[in-house]
This record gives sequence, C-alpha cells and structure tokens, in this order.
Amino acid sequence: SLTRVTGFGSNPGALNMWVYRPNGLPAGSPAVVALHGCTQSADAYYTNSGWRKFADLYGFALVFPEATTPPSNCFQWFQEGDIGRGQGEALSIAQMVTYATSTYQLDAGRISITGLSAGGAMTAVMVAAYPELFDAASVVAGLPYRCSPPASTSTCMNGPVTKTPQDWGALVRGAYPGYTGPRPRVSIWHGQADYVVNKANGVELRDQFTDVLGLSQTPASTTSLPGGTTMETYGSGEVRFYRIAGMGHGTPVDPGGAAEQCGTAGAYFLDTICSAYYDTRFFGLDTGAPPTPTPTPTPSPQPCFTATNYAHTQAGRAYQSGGYAYANGSGQAMGLWNTFVTTTLRQTGQNYYEVVGSAC
Repeated sequence: SLTRVTGFGSNPGALNMWVYRPNGLPAGSPAVVALHGCTQSADAYYTNSGWRKFADLYGFALVFPEATTPPSNCFQWFQEGDIGRGQGEALSIAQMVTYATSTYQLDAGRISITGLSAGGAMTAVMVAAYPELFDAASVVAGLPYRCSPPASTSTCMNGPVTKTPQDWGALVRGAYPGYTGPRPRVSIWHGQADYVVNKANGVELRDQFTDVLGLSQTPASTTSLPGGTTMETYGSGEVRFYRIAGMGHGTPVDPGGAAEQCGTAGAYFLDTICSAYYDTRFFGLDTGAPPTPTPTPTPSPQPCFTATNYAHTQAGRAYQSGGYAYANGSGQAMGLWNTFVTTTLRQTGQNYYEVVGSAC
C-alpha cells in the first residue's frame, strides 16, 4: 500500500513523501517520481493515474511528493524560493529521490519523474535544477521552466508568453550553471482544449527541451494514437510531444483491462489514452520482470469482519479516498466512508481483505 515516509531530509519545502513498492521488489530496481496537480493529493494520484498497474507489472517503485500549501495544495512552480537548486520544494523533492535511492537500493541511473499541471510545471523545474537525478521526465498539462517568474502565473497559464527555443533553453541551462552531464529525455502531454493551462504551453515546453537537448523543433515523425492523440517525435525520440484533440485539463487515462489501458476517470483524470502506459515505455521501464511477491501466511480459517466503513478504516482493514472506503489489499470499493454503511470483509492474506457481502 501507499506508505508515508518521514525523516528523508531537511525538507525546506515542507512537502510530504509517500512511497509505493510492489511486494518482492529487488535491489537495483528503477523508480518513478509522480507529482499530483492542484487540489489533489498523493493518494489521489496513486489511486487514479494508472502508475500502480505498471509498477506492479514491470517492477519499479513509485515516489509521490505531496504539496501542503493551502488552499489548493499546489506545488510552487512560480515561487523563486522553490524552483532553484538547493532550496525550497525543489530541494525537498531532490532529497526524496536521494533518500529513496539509498534506502530502497534503487538504480540511481533509472529514476524518472512525471507530474500534472502544477506538478507538471514542477517536473520541468526538477529536470532543470537537478538533471543529474533523472533519466527521463513527463510533463502533463504543465508549463515551461521559469515562465513564472518573471511573468505572472495567470499570464503563463493563459499562454501568451512566447520566447525563442534558444531563450527557453537558456533558462534551463541557467538553473545549474556549469553542468555538462547528460540531460533527461522529456515527453510532453497536452489537451488541445485545455481550459486551465493553455495548449500554447505544450509548444513552449517542446521548444524548451528540444533546444536543451540540441534537437530541431521539426518533428522527425508523427504518429496517430488512440483517444484522438497525435505523437510527435523529435531527434531520435529524446523528446515526444502528445497532443490530445478535444481533451481538457488533466492526466490522460483509459480505464480498462487491456495491456495499454489504465487509470480511473474522474476530475482531472480524463478518459482518452493511458499516458502512464506510453510513459512507462518511454522511460524504458517495460523490460523488467515482475517482482516475485514474498509469500505470507494465510489465516486459516479465513476470518470475517462486519462493521461500518468508518470502523473498518480505523481498524486498519480499509482506507478512504475521496469520501469512499476501499478494502486494503484488494482495493475493492466498499461504498461511502461513514458510520452508516456496513460492509463484511474476509481476510484472505496479510493485510489483504475482500468484500463478501453479508454472508461469510
């Protein structure tokens, strides 16, 4: 399950750190850092974005930084004190990466990062300020690094800020002066009907990171994908730009059981295409073997528990997200999280419960 981690560093940005590791994850595994959007939480992104499916399937860890700034819990991509190397939220996220890599013996050369909206803008911050930490990145409905400041957040989000690719690229290079090491590969996702972060920001991101990687702004190839998506590939694939026709503001998901489907549709999780599937492949994480779960004893006979959904969560048999309760382990929906709805759960493994109705 998603686990809260404390003591990962000085944490000047006052962020929370959450981690998901599939059972049996071996040493030397890669990881993805995933940043939620405004009004969201780490748990919401873990539950709905689709990343857990591919972490389980291919064997990699997930790190979820969580913003705590009221009222909307936005990452502070527009604050000078949070977007520079060695300070604020940028340093807090870098400390999470360093802590997770060391503590869980992850492969430091295979750490990727992704984020939605404010989390997408902070993803651009991280690959600019800490390029040595990341192999690849994905910016979803985000903004280019250092659009704000100096411009206002509303000006940037509405899309009229335009610079040459060289000017955008210079801002990234200036985030870590003197750095000569490799730069992360970058994928960019943007709905062409985005009403929160204007689609022009996707183009500016394309210009910024193609320049940083020394690539032409003319695509080497263009491919049609599901959900009204067009993928433009730049260079030898170091930059990919996904334009989703008719999509508003959110992370692209595609609920279903097929290999290329993932996620749960909802507010800011939009049913179009499974971006986590394509980013898993872009990050090079689809070649690993699934981890072998560590066997755990199964209680015999299997005990049952009948209680209100609120009581189940208090007893550690379930968790709540968005006002609904879900069984630990199986993740099965139990209905509203309150003291009125009663559910019977059967324990079928260590911290693993299934909804069985009224009879057990």
